[in-house]
Amino acid sequence: MVDEIISHEPATGAELWRGPIGNADAEVEAARGGWAAWAALPLTVRIETMRRFGNVVRQRHEQFADLLARETGKPLWEARTEIDTVIAKVDISVTAYAERTAQRRLDAPMGSRMALRHKPHGVLAVLGPYNFPAHLPNGHIVPALLAGNAVVFKPSEKTPATGAFLIDCYRAAGVPEACVRLLLGGPAEGKALAEHADIDGLLFTGSARTGLALNRAFASKPEKILALEMGGNNPIIVWDTPDLHSAAVLVIQSAFTSAGQRCTAARRLIVEDRLYDPLIEQVNALAGRLIVGAPHDDPQPFMGPVIDNHTADMLTESFLALSMRGGRPIRHMERPIDDKPFLSPAIIDMTHATERPDIELFGPILQVYRAGDFDEAIGIANDTRYGLSASLVSHTPSLYDRFWAGIRAGIVNWNRPTNGASSAAPFGGIGWSGNHRPSAYYAADYCAYPVVSNEAESARANIGIGLRDA
Repeated sequence: MVDEIISHEPATGAELWRGPIGNADAEVEAARGGWAAWAALPLTVRIETMRRFGNVVRQRHEQFADLLARETGKPLWEARTEIDTVIAKVDISVTAYAERTAQRRLDAPMGSRMALRHKPHGVLAVLGPYNFPAHLPNGHIVPALLAGNAVVFKPSEKTPATGAFLIDCYRAAGVPEACVRLLLGGPAEGKALAEHADIDGLLFTGSARTGLALNRAFASKPEKILALEMGGNNPIIVWDTPDLHSAAVLVIQSAFTSAGQRCTAARRLIVEDRLYDPLIEQVNALAGRLIVGAPHDDPQPFMGPVIDNHTADMLTESFLALSMRGGRPIRHMERPIDDKPFLSPAIIDMTHATERPDIELFGPILQVYRAGDFDEAIGIANDTRYGLSASLVSHTPSLYDRFWAGIRAGIVNWNRPTNGASSAAPFGGIGWSGNHRPSAYYAADYCAYPVVSNEAESARANIGIGLRDA
C-alpha cells in the first residue's frame, strides 16, 4: 500500500484531501531532465506562460479560495485576498525581472563591448509554509520559472491540497510537467529534497529553527543558492499620538490578523507610559469584540482557528509559561471547543517579567511593555535576535526619523500595521529573520545570477611590455 499524506480541516476535523507521499530523487531527476529546454525558450514565451497561469487561477478563483480556507481555517474573505495576490504576482514578477535582471551594454575599451546578462541556476527546490500556502511559495516559483529554472515544490505537510492545486494551475497554463514538480510528504521528504546533490538552490519560507539548520547545512555548499525567509518577534510602538482608537485598531490588525499566524505579526506592543492605561483599555475592548469562527461562518469571522490542535496546545502552554515568568494577563487565552484549534486573542503584560523569551509565538498572543522614554522603547524593540518588521504609531515625524534610524528590521512602518507588506517591494529581514536575500520584488535577484562578458567580433591582442627581443 502506498503511503499517503492526509489533510484535515482545522475548523471541523473532517478529512479534506489525501495524496501519495512522493520521492525526492524522482522529482529532482525529472526537473533536472527538463529545465534546460525551458531555459532555452525566449523570455517572451515564459512570460506569456506565466500570464496564462494567472488567468487559470483567475478562472478557478472561488474553488481555490474555498479549498485554501478549508485547509488553513482562514476566513473565506482572507483566503480570497490570498488568491488575489497569487494572480497579481505574475505582473509584479515580470516587472521585477525586467528591472532587476535586465540585459545591459557597458562601455569597454579597444572597440570591444561589455555585456551584462543573467542565467538561471537550474533546479531550485521550494519549501513552502502553511500560513500562506499559495501566496508565499508562488512568490518563489513564478520568479524562478520566469528566469528559466525548473522547480521542485514541497508544500507544508499541513497544507498539501493547496500545494497540489497550485501546481495543477501551472501545468494547466502550459508549464512543462518536468519543470514544475510536486513533492508531497513530511519532514523526511523535505530533508531529502534540501540535501539533494542535484538541486542548484533552495528557496525556503518557514521557522527560524529550520532556517538555521538549513543555513548550517548549506555553509559547505557555496555553489548552491540559499534564500531564507524566516519569522519575526516583531514590535509595534505607540508613542505620542492623540488618536488612541486608530492606534488600537492598528495594534489589533498587527497582532491578530490570520490568528497571529503571519511572520510579520506584532508579537510585542511597547507603549508610552502615559498612554498605557487608555490604550490598553481600547485594545482589550477591541480584542473582546473580534469574531473567532470557521471559514464559511456568517457573519464572517475576523480570525479562524490556528492550523491544528498541536499548535493550539503549544500556544496555550506558552501563554501559561509567560504568566509563570511574571507576565500579568490582561486578556486570557481561551479555547472554546476542546478538540478544535480555535483560540481567542490573548494579551499579557511582560513589563516586570523575570524573563522575556525571545521566541516567535506563532499565534494570537500579544505581549505588552511599558516604556518611560523613547530610547527605552527602541531598546526594548531591538531586544531580539529577529529583525523582520517593526511599526511606530505616532503623530510626531521627528520620532519616526529616530525610529527609522534606530530600529533593526527589514520592514519599518509608520502609522501602519506591522503586516500587510506589498509584493511590489522587497520583503525580508535581518538576524534570525533571513539571510539578506529578500523576496517579493527582489526575488529575481536569487532566481538568476549575473554573467558579465567582454566581447569583440575579432581577436586582436599584443603584449607591449615585458618581452625579450625576438
